[in-house]
Amino acid sequence: MSLPASLAGRLKLPVIAAPMFLTSGPELVIACSNAGIVGTFPALNQRTSAGVDEWLTTIRAGLKADAAPFGVNLIVHKTNPRVAADLALCVKHRVPMVITSLGAAAEVVDAVHGYGGVVFHDVTTARHAKKAAEAGVDGLILVASGAGGHAGTLSPFSLMAEVREFFDKTVLLAGCISTGGDVAAALMMGADLAYMGTRFIATTESMASDINKQMLVDAGASDILYTPAISSIGTNFLRQSIVAAGLDPDKLAAPAGVDLSHITEPYNKEPGKPESKAWRDIWSAGQGVASIHDVLPAAMLVERLGAEFNARVAAFGSVAKQYAA
Repeated sequence: MSLPASLAGRLKLPVIAAPMFLTSGPELVIACSNAGIVGTFPALNQRTSAGVDEWLTTIRAGLKADAAPFGVNLIVHKTNPRVAADLALCVKHRVPMVITSLGAAAEVVDAVHGYGGVVFHDVTTARHAKKAAEAGVDGLILVASGAGGHAGTLSPFSLMAEVREFFDKTVLLAGCISTGGDVAAALMMGADLAYMGTRFIATTESMASDINKQMLVDAGASDILYTPAISSIGTNFLRQSIVAAGLDPDKLAAPAGVDLSHITEPYNKEPGKPESKAWRDIWSAGQGVASIHDVLPAAMLVERLGAEFNARVAAFGSVAKQYAA
């Protein structure tokens, strides 16, 4: 495995709980890191940079001495006016891990490296991966088909193989990872860490509503709709939440281009219809919902994932012996 020194030996399970908009907050981050996996949150989950400052202080105070590192996600895109301010707070609090999205910026990497932190960048194609590698990131998050949030469309097999041809640092795999067995499979494919988002929505510490969590439990893979219409970027959403927001999943308007104003502005502004916002009223999830059957405290979920991981590794070892050359 290829892990930064700041992560080596500090994880009980090779998992990062992905930063999820309007879902990941201090309570979930603290619970995950104290359970032995990396907990993260998007800076934009706080409406102001001052709020991010408060959250970072809260997280630091809630972590145990042997907790796993935590991370903050920064949207590095021209439509996000808070990049510089939120990055400055990451430097101030010496955030161990910064996860960048929608743009790999060398200046972000330099700032984080300046205090000894690491930068992981999420990508959906090998072309984006090469740009991020040139920016000096410490790791790449391969967001494959079926992942929640801003997902890619490539098979994890092809994306992993293509990226591993030129990148020998830390690689994380995202996309339909919901069980410990899935984590083991990700490592067998060449990943160093599994990036798990949707499964952690269905935890008691997540900020998602109870209705959202129950919708995850009830949903199957066919209930996930991939569309750029709602978030201006290709994203997987729960079809039922689109319907509940008063929209027709099969008649969504195509976006004019990438625009992050949906974070604060209503998506649906049609006269006579209730306003709906992406992420707040229309909920993202990955196809891994097919393996979600309950809502658990994060610590119990991590414990279960560990047992499933060990069982799958042992089972694979038995199978592999039958085909040893």
